[in-house]
Amino acid sequence: MAETATPPRPADATPGAWSPFGSRVFLVLWIAAVVGHVGTWMRDVGAGWLMTTLSPSAMAVALVQVATTLPIFLLSLPAGALADIVDRRRLMLLITVLMASVSAALALATHAGWMTPALLVAGLLTAGVGTAIMAPVLQSLTPTMVGKPLLRQAIALNSMGTNVSRAIGPALGGLVVAGAGVAWTFVADAVSYLGLIGALWWWRGASVRAGTGARERLGPAMRAGLRFALHAPALQRVLLRAAAFFAFASAYWALLPLVARRQLQGDATLYGVLLASIGSGAVAGALTLPALRQRWSGEWVVRVGTGLTMGVLVVLALTTHQALASLALAIAGVAWIGVLTTANVAAQTQLPNWVRGRGLAVYLTIFYGSMTAGSLLWGLLADATSVATALLAAAGLGLVALLLSFTRPLPGGEPDLTPSMHWPEPDVAPQVAAAGLNERLPVLVTVTYRIDPSAAATFLAALHRLADERLRDGAQAWAVFEDVHEPGVFVETFQLASWSEHLRQHQRVTREDAAAQAAVRAHHQGPDPPRVWHGIMQA
Repeated sequence: MAETATPPRPADATPGAWSPFGSRVFLVLWIAAVVGHVGTWMRDVGAGWLMTTLSPSAMAVALVQVATTLPIFLLSLPAGALADIVDRRRLMLLITVLMASVSAALALATHAGWMTPALLVAGLLTAGVGTAIMAPVLQSLTPTMVGKPLLRQAIALNSMGTNVSRAIGPALGGLVVAGAGVAWTFVADAVSYLGLIGALWWWRGASVRAGTGARERLGPAMRAGLRFALHAPALQRVLLRAAAFFAFASAYWALLPLVARRQLQGDATLYGVLLASIGSGAVAGALTLPALRQRWSGEWVVRVGTGLTMGVLVVLALTTHQALASLALAIAGVAWIGVLTTANVAAQTQLPNWVRGRGLAVYLTIFYGSMTAGSLLWGLLADATSVATALLAAAGLGLVALLLSFTRPLPGGEPDLTPSMHWPEPDVAPQVAAAGLNERLPVLVTVTYRIDPSAAATFLAALHRLADERLRDGAQAWAVFEDVHEPGVFVETFQLASWSEHLRQHQRVTREDAAAQAAVRAHHQGPDPPRVWHGIMQA
């Protein structure tokens, strides 16, 4: 099957929150992913509780969270590059089978009595590698399933699906641990991947490559993704805000097994109930978020979510009542889904298709890096002091995230990232084309402008804004020079790694970028357009 998107909607129709479910592909993959996430949460409940029986150390318990997030922090970028350049369907099938095998091995080791803290962490690290590769690939497929008009709604539904699983999975995990034993949570996780394997086997549209033109190599593709993030100020604000929130919010995720066992004097069933409270709150938040967004901006959703999370950490640090802790964690779930969905949407709307996988990988690197560093910090602090002290310290760090909301607000609009295709491919002399363009040699491009000297400052301001676009889309270096003999003659230069990379640069220019180019060229004087020159380095 090659079904991709829902039929076009009338121009004046407002897509509803559930509209992406009109795409059969999206619905099938969504259900399969939710089932898979349920299994993963059952596994994580089992692993977290198992570690409390294998080791009394708070650091060892926090390592369960670290083991699931550290690989994503380390490997998201190469995984995102793979998402943009390879057959995503084959990659996903391979990784899904690998993760099912890991969970089956964990089940066998636990059932046989071979499990140790080191072996458990090693298994979770391996599963984390699979998640690191799968996450950006799966997210990069969303526009293929629903198209741009429904992208925001589809992202919100994906986040809701993750949190539906967070509501169901921990509760089931706690019941399975209490009734059948930890090993069966790993069995459930292995079985849960079968739906996703079947869905990917059925939908062949996932094989479509994200990029166009010549296939990129992994190393240059990774560098292109990093270069894009380094020269996308709006995306950088999203990444900074996400890092600030998840670094302090990671505290209740990392320390929750100890909160359940030590402060609340509970067992595995209570731990599952607490996790289910987070998930239930997240589902409630996801259902109300579309209506909330009609009244509040994304910025206010994140600010309120940050404040609520700080309050939850304080309550968890001070209470010994199970019901109050469950209520607080339900509120944490509402805040979590609000911030997570808003940040995810803000990141995705700043990414054109050619770099979507890599851009999402950078976002996931920041997300899981913050979760990993936060989990380590709060685990160490809990060992050195107490769980309550660590939770209160995390709430204090939340003030930094709140202050950042006033100095580094989230981008407010959605830029038009549709490829403009207005930039014609450069002419190449027949004899040069016949000899071939050495792909190992850099390319230099110059653009000569004639500007009224009195308008030079305004022109240069516009040109420097355009510089970010040149660098995002492939340039390795950029500069501008003024002719010392003839004031008002400016030469813009930028260098690329190869001729193919320059051709990709032409294909990557969006309508938003085209508007920036037009703003620069509006300053050019004379009957002819700015003169563009291309050169290839000679060995």
